[in-house]
Amino acid sequence: MTRYITHFESAIDGTTYPADQLQTWHANRPLWSRYDLDRIRAAVTPEIIASRRENMWRYRELLPVGDEVEPISLDEQMTPTVACPRLAQHLNLDHVYIKDESRLATCSFKARGLSLALTMARHFGVRRVAMASNGNAGGAMAIYAARGGLDSFVLVPHNTPITNIAECLQCGAVIFYGNGFIDQCGRLVRQGHDRKLWFDISTMKEPYRLEGKKTMGLELAEQFGWDLPDVIFYPTGGGTALIAMWKAFKELRELGWLKSSRMPRIISVQSTGCPPLVQAYEKGERFVTRYENTDTIASGLRVPQGIGDFMVLDAVRESGGKVVAAEESQLFAWQKLLASHEGLLVCPETATCIGALVEMAGCGEIKRSEKVVIFNTAAGQKYMDYFKPQLPELDLNNFDWSRIESQFTRPAYAE
Repeated sequence: MTRYITHFESAIDGTTYPADQLQTWHANRPLWSRYDLDRIRAAVTPEIIASRRENMWRYRELLPVGDEVEPISLDEQMTPTVACPRLAQHLNLDHVYIKDESRLATCSFKARGLSLALTMARHFGVRRVAMASNGNAGGAMAIYAARGGLDSFVLVPHNTPITNIAECLQCGAVIFYGNGFIDQCGRLVRQGHDRKLWFDISTMKEPYRLEGKKTMGLELAEQFGWDLPDVIFYPTGGGTALIAMWKAFKELRELGWLKSSRMPRIISVQSTGCPPLVQAYEKGERFVTRYENTDTIASGLRVPQGIGDFMVLDAVRESGGKVVAAEESQLFAWQKLLASHEGLLVCPETATCIGALVEMAGCGEIKRSEKVVIFNTAAGQKYMDYFKPQLPELDLNNFDWSRIESQFTRPAYAE
């Protein structure tokens, strides 16, 4: 198999760049990867893909790799799309699914992008990589850098979850930790890149992470029998995965692999603690104004101003979807709503999508018969340092059974 990527294209002005060289962003904006879809159509079919191992590399023709590029991989398995009938019934809907990215090696969707990005970086001779991260991305980069024999450096804001910092340190990454927000960390990483201290692999600063995350959309289409759901809810910080999925759907449509030309409505969800995309969407603007004083426990949404902002807003509007904000104070409650109905403990970012679905289903914006998919981007267990329940303390030496028995009206089982 040869590589089917033809070139890179600036998302802001259309300038093209060669595919056989290491690329970063240009004009301070991201690049698109472009493919020879006619050659791909002639070379592979959905039936051939279905016969391959069930991991993200089954879609190699639609990725910037060929057989000559050895992946840095932890066998990134296809993640399940889990039906949630009890939640659907609670919301008076027929079809609700969770695409559960927490099953990946890093317990988050970041595995997809970082696996491919580090693969291509190593292929082009990079020895050191760095990024700004609020959490899961930094941990995933450190994990895949260790797997591939690269040195890694992570700049994190002071409120990054301790689990993610531990991931980085245990995998040998160097951590720079300080006050400020992710975009400020990103500027420092870029300055180090310009000094050739490392290669900047931060969100949308190079084109390969986006292509790795594109496999989320390819998997979803395959799992739906090469059809697509009616509505997709996606928690959005930097927005790479949302942009990538929309790109995947358009490529699949052009290949002729989809059963229908109908495309899903994309609902981009943020927290009221950091809603810059919501503000731009509601004003009809294409670019985001930096949001000051972000305050959300959903660390992946703590992005005051993403460089791919216009790409997110373009995709949402093209899909006929919208950008909404979920109430920050209710994130734990929405986590619990899903967990108590379906046994799925999702991350706070995904809890915003549960809240958005509750509101939109309640006002009739989501029709009962529509197929709804929510992406869970990470395991809820990675955020436990935010969870501080108030529990009554019991005396285990003098246990008061009468207090417990008063809560039950009948036996749990028959003799």
